[in-house]
Amino acid sequence: MKRKEFLGRLIGELTNFILEGNPLRMVVSLHQEEDGAHVSIFDDHKRSDKEIEMIRSALNPKARRPELAEYYGLMAGHDMTWEARLKLIGWQVKHASVQNSDSGIQIDLWLGSDAFNPADFTLHT
Repeated sequence: MKRKEFLGRLIGELTNFILEGNPLRMVVSLHQEEDGAHVSIFDDHKRSDKEIEMIRSALNPKARRPELAEYYGLMAGHDMTWEARLKLIGWQVKHASVQNSDSGIQIDLWLGSDAFNPADFTLHT
């Protein structure tokens, strides 16, 4: 799968998840480099600690299986639970962080090769 298609699907799934909460505001940020990418998404809907932990766990599965995520992602459709759909995203990323920000949720995803350094991909640079 081409990088553009991969990022488009990944961002599409994340925005669909955020839009389920009917936010008044949503911001998506993408920072790309040759070796990786950082995707951040914010909204104005605070989640409970339990919701944050469920999202964090789904986006950070113990095993990384990008080949299965792509395969099942094409077949999954929209009848899967959000937790299962978030796990498909988690299988494809190096790391994900999830937290409540000042106004709502903030989800950060880092993608890249084994040499990828997430510290180089922040919203502040």
